[in-house]
Amino acid sequence: MPRPYDRTRRAAAAATTTERIVDSAERLLRQGPLAGLTLPAVADGAGVTVQTVLRHMGSREGCLAAVRDRVAARVQAQRGTSTPGDVDAALAGLLTHYETDGTLVLALLAQAGHEPWAGQAVAEGRTWHQAWVQRCFGPALPSPAPQDLLDALVAATDLYLWRLLRLDLGRDPDQVHAVMRRLVLALLERP
Repeated sequence: MPRPYDRTRRAAAAATTTERIVDSAERLLRQGPLAGLTLPAVADGAGVTVQTVLRHMGSREGCLAAVRDRVAARVQAQRGTSTPGDVDAALAGLLTHYETDGTLVLALLAQAGHEPWAGQAVAEGRTWHQAWVQRCFGPALPSPAPQDLLDALVAATDLYLWRLLRLDLGRDPDQVHAVMRRLVLALLERP
């Protein structure tokens, strides 16, 4: 007697393959220049053929879009849920994001001037960060908030500050949180 066709198992296997492909593409973005993210490299990292990558992702751009969507969802989960006005929760989410994806974003920043995809991802990230600052700290801001104050809050919570403290100076996450908290509270309490 023939075994009935099981679409559920096939769909699960396809989803697993797609995840391996996206994992491979994300690993390549973390490891080196964007130019290294080629279809053969993605396929090799996922343990599949180039044809399988094309069937699942459509193109190299499809791989990049899938990584962008994955990282955006992760950032939203880490940073998008704090209650407006809760400085500590906002900074905790921010620093979780930086610990998870900070080096990836730094790599994209380094390539933004000569890689259009990286430039677009960086521009979207900057816009998202500015909106995050307004959402998280909005209850403590005057209305309308002066642009210099918004810019100062963006700078006080910027990835480059995290990099300076965490990577260059070797501070632990709690120390980074304390410095950013001090800067943010000083800005929010200004006359």
